[in-house]
Amino acid sequence: MSNRKITQGGESVRGGTMCTQHARCKVGDHGDGDINMASPYVRRLRLAQELSARLKASRRSQQDLARQLSWDRSKVTRLLNGDAVRPNESEVVAVLNALEVSGDEFARLRAMARDAAHRGWWVGRAKRMGERQAVHADLESGAATIREYQQTWAPGLLQTPDYVRALTRYDDLTLPGVLKAELDAEVMIKGRAQRQLMRQAPDGPTYEVVIDEGVLMRPTAPLEILATQLRHLAAVSDKTTVYVLPKKALIDAYSVPRSSFSLFTYADPGDGTIVLEDCVTSDLVLNDPEGVKPYEVLYARLKRAALPADESARLLEKAADEMMKGIMS
Repeated sequence: MSNRKITQGGESVRGGTMCTQHARCKVGDHGDGDINMASPYVRRLRLAQELSARLKASRRSQQDLARQLSWDRSKVTRLLNGDAVRPNESEVVAVLNALEVSGDEFARLRAMARDAAHRGWWVGRAKRMGERQAVHADLESGAATIREYQQTWAPGLLQTPDYVRALTRYDDLTLPGVLKAELDAEVMIKGRAQRQLMRQAPDGPTYEVVIDEGVLMRPTAPLEILATQLRHLAAVSDKTTVYVLPKKALIDAYSVPRSSFSLFTYADPGDGTIVLEDCVTSDLVLNDPEGVKPYEVLYARLKRAALPADESARLLEKAADEMMKGIMS
């Protein structure tokens, strides 16, 4: 199983044949680069899997390949494990030649290497918007569907600017010490806005989220800000569906969720499904089918147990009204 940890703060205050160019529309005033390009993170994982499979088929080891290329073995290991942050295209070409890959397959994998090396808009802002939020943005880029269970906060893709500011101000667990000092609330808000642009693009992903009822009941920000946030969740549309999971809901097989998580799928079936599990101070990325399957089953159970979208919207509005009455009294 491929498990990858992202340990810097930022999201809880918060979430066929490849083409070499996946730009679909330009970012306007929110930053540099293209939106909804293929996720470099996913391309990198896919490239590592494809190269590893071809190395195995050649009956050679990583050490054999390193010796043939006159490389240090660690260099081969990083590339084949998906740990090379921006794979060097010439190095990938050298590996493909060594493995005797040619023709259309060579062109496809070379294009994949270019996608994997693409510098997304989030890269230059990662420290100030949060490394974890940057990984969310990467995985969201080019996604066809995003399914999410949110246990604690309003989901990052639907957070209002005031809610983000409040969470940034008060969060001293996921944003301790130096990490909080490095983050910039306004850059985090712009990061949210850019991610929402990606989601709202004409060919952006279909997004649905199951929100635990505790998000409506347990204050995570000053009540007036939270009430506005809940009304925003009730009003969303545009390929976005919000479900509320009641506290007393009976979930199939008593499958009580242990943490928030997201599931991403992509237009190319070969990319598979990616899971991003939200922990207190780190996120865990899974792409192994055996590791992903339990999350797909769990999400389906949570969605079945949740209220329908229209009832969920009414409950969100009711919770917001009750909060405002409490403030006024």
